[in-house]
Amino acid sequence: MSLIIKNGRVLNPPTDTDEILDIKIDGNIISAVEADIVPVFSDTVIDAKGCYVMPGLIDMHVHFRDPGQTAKEDIETGSRAAARGGVTTVLAMPNTKPVVDNPELVNYVHDKAESVGLTRVLQVGSVTKGMEGKELSDLKGMIDAGIPAISEDGKSVMDSGIYREAMKIVAADVPVLAHCEDINLVQGGVMNMGAKSDSMGEKGISNAVENIIEVRDIMLAEETGATLHLCHCSTKESYDIVKEAKARGVKVSGEVCPHHFTLTEDDIVPGDGNYKMNPPVRTTEDRDFLRRGLAEGVFEVISTDHAPHTAEEKAKGFASPFGIVGLETSASLTYTELVLSGLITPLSMAAYMSSNPARILGRDDLGNIAPGKVADITIFDPSIEYEIHAADFVGKSKNMPFEGRKVQGKVVKTIFGGKVVYEA
Repeated sequence: MSLIIKNGRVLNPPTDTDEILDIKIDGNIISAVEADIVPVFSDTVIDAKGCYVMPGLIDMHVHFRDPGQTAKEDIETGSRAAARGGVTTVLAMPNTKPVVDNPELVNYVHDKAESVGLTRVLQVGSVTKGMEGKELSDLKGMIDAGIPAISEDGKSVMDSGIYREAMKIVAADVPVLAHCEDINLVQGGVMNMGAKSDSMGEKGISNAVENIIEVRDIMLAEETGATLHLCHCSTKESYDIVKEAKARGVKVSGEVCPHHFTLTEDDIVPGDGNYKMNPPVRTTEDRDFLRRGLAEGVFEVISTDHAPHTAEEKAKGFASPFGIVGLETSASLTYTELVLSGLITPLSMAAYMSSNPARILGRDDLGNIAPGKVADITIFDPSIEYEIHAADFVGKSKNMPFEGRKVQGKVVKTIFGGKVVYEA
């Protein structure tokens, strides 16, 4: 028995496909992509008329809080949130408790995710033991255990010598995901530094906090030959920094999160911890440069930095932890803010949210709707308009600043490994 998706507008960036086609799935593999596939009696048919059919979305930046902080999220609830958002592969950051700095914890996450079976959870390994910045983790052991990348996400490795050694070790195997933050410049900042922080009486985080480390990390990647991916770019300067590095041939890519290309500091509601994230939402000029970078392909990836926290924590306003959830809203926000505005095409949306991440990670089996590829498919209906409400979320945590926001376009089905794991 086959699963056949009919009448959908297939968006497949690796082949520049943007046309009405049918898809046939046998087991967990795509077996055919062509016009007018005729089903037999035993086949299951999904009518995707009027919908975009994209490779399963890949989020390169999530926090599932498992092990150690499962009151906020765990692998099962995080996977459910991913499936509802059309995401079939996630990269889970290692800043758990304990930190994922050894093969045993990598195996724990991968085994648990496989038993849940709702999305592909690829566990990222930390650069240093305990994320303390002093001694390298078992990088080779974690590579052998299947990590897709290394990262110290949540902070930067401030010792450039240790970081350079890590880049040398992994250069031939996996990319480095860089959270760029000069901890010595943060100085207790909780939001963007400027008129808004002054008016709210809060300490600010300047653009230089991010930009200085972006430049350093690019220089180290250029020296070591490592593949570098800059997480959650938020500043206007990052546009020029990434563009110039690419022009020099550095193996660097950058991601932008929906909250950074959607919101500015002017949207912040004083005292509402749901607007506190790191890096912070910044000025209109910063946001517009991020949008320009996405429109031009300077930034190649859209990720969420899905960061769940409990309601009790976020009730503390700007004394609360940094971070918002994003898996269940990213596709709709991307379509509304970038596609409907004409900044990017639907095909580019599929590239930024699936095919480009797959390429950066060296996963030829993912991000591609073609015969022989893994049957991960996201079906997105661009005609649906709805309001975002945290009460509808299936993840454990509801912390986000988009309550009541009207958006256009919605994930209506998610197929992971040939199985429908979510339908609206």
